[in-house]
Amino acid sequence: MKVIAALHGPGAALLEPGFRADVAAAGATRLQVNVDDADVAPAMRFGPGTPITAVVSAWTEQDPARLLDVVRRQDAGAHAWAVEEREPLPPPPVPDGERADALANVAFLRRPDTMAPAAWLTDWLDRHTQVAIDTQGTFGYVQNPVVATLTRGGRDVAGIVEELFPLAAMADQHAFYGSGGDEEELQRRFATLMDSCARFGAADGLDLVPTSRYLFGL
Repeated sequence: MKVIAALHGPGAALLEPGFRADVAAAGATRLQVNVDDADVAPAMRFGPGTPITAVVSAWTEQDPARLLDVVRRQDAGAHAWAVEEREPLPPPPVPDGERADALANVAFLRRPDTMAPAAWLTDWLDRHTQVAIDTQGTFGYVQNPVVATLTRGGRDVAGIVEELFPLAAMADQHAFYGSGGDEEELQRRFATLMDSCARFGAADGLDLVPTSRYLFGL
């Protein structure tokens, strides 16, 4: 089982050995920490509620209750979900505990009331995936459909996606969209992506969190 938690406070402690030890003691076998820090300060961020400042992902075969207790020591108001991970574009390997050389954007998606859950999921996973990869300069794309909400908050989140971009994408739209400096191609890619997002409601009401990405074996 993969569990994702969104936190709303300082994230530095999540990178400390003590947090990793507590997560491991709670039954996790692998840990990923994404933090909105100084390294991604120039990037765009937005969302409808309290800003998300860090995202914790942990893999466990045990009841996630103990894992959530560990996360809540860092942020009592953290939201958490059990998800089913898909990797249409697997991120490149990075040595344990090292920062990935990337801007890792994490987006929390909400399903429009006008779309049935199955139709929304199919549109995101089967139709939109290739559009997103083809129109952006990503080199890692991880989808996490929500299978269960583990906290009171966050029940409106239906999916979580992580996209890895070159660091230049924070300030350069051509790097973000992979358009190679061609302004016409940039505008075509942007319009195609926005049209595709609008079809399943991903253009509205989402949280977008720019982060630095760290992966730890436990």
